[in-house]
Amino acid sequence: MNTMTAGMTSALRALDTALDAPRLDGVTLGNWRWVVRQRIGTVRDALIEFSSPDDGWLAARGGTAFRERNTLLGRLGGLGPAVLESADVEPVRLELKRLVSDIGRHVQRLHDICYDEVNLELGGSE
Repeated sequence: MNTMTAGMTSALRALDTALDAPRLDGVTLGNWRWVVRQRIGTVRDALIEFSSPDDGWLAARGGTAFRERNTLLGRLGGLGPAVLESADVEPVRLELKRLVSDIGRHVQRLHDICYDEVNLELGGSE
């Protein structure tokens, strides 16, 4: 596993764990808001670092992945202030849980694109 993949996996896991914290005893809401906001920034940074192929027949898939990444970044950006300002954090928490899953699927698609690129360079399975 390369460092970019490890960083993304770690960032998503940390955000997912932080999102469950309000349900645990002893965690104040203000502390939860601050930790989740920090984790959102870490996920955002890891998502920005991820890239996709932009040459050959994979360019269209890479372009789609780029647009998808930008949409995910927009959703993260919109939820950051909501974590800090929303009176009822449960809907925000649930939306962030969905976003963590969506980012996980996005990362898997990028891995699939990279696999296809390597498979093409090596001549496939034949």
